[in-house]
Amino acid sequence: MPDINETIDWETRRKRLIHRAHYRGFKEADLILSGFARTHGPNFTHEDILTFEDLLGAKDHDIYAWITQTLPVPAQHDTSLLARLRAFRPVL
Repeated sequence: MPDINETIDWETRRKRLIHRAHYRGFKEADLILSGFARTHGPNFTHEDILTFEDLLGAKDHDIYAWITQTLPVPAQHDTSLLARLRAFRPVL
C-alpha cells in the first residue's frame, strides 16, 4: 500500500500544513506556527514541506520550547526551517 504522503500532490500537502499549523491546541504555538505557515507556506519547497510536516509531528510544547530556545533541539528538528521559524515574528 503506498504511503499517503506519496499519493497527495505537493499543493494539497502545503494547504494541509497551513491548516494543521493553525489548529495545534496550544495558543502560543498556534500563533507562531500558523502565522509562519500562512506567510511562508505558499513558497515552501518540497524539502520545506517535508521538514515542516516532520516538525508538526512533535508535541506543541516541545516545538514552542525549541522556538524560544528553552529546550535543546533534537538533531532531527535542528534545521534551517526551524531557524527561519525562530526568526519569524507573527503579526498580532
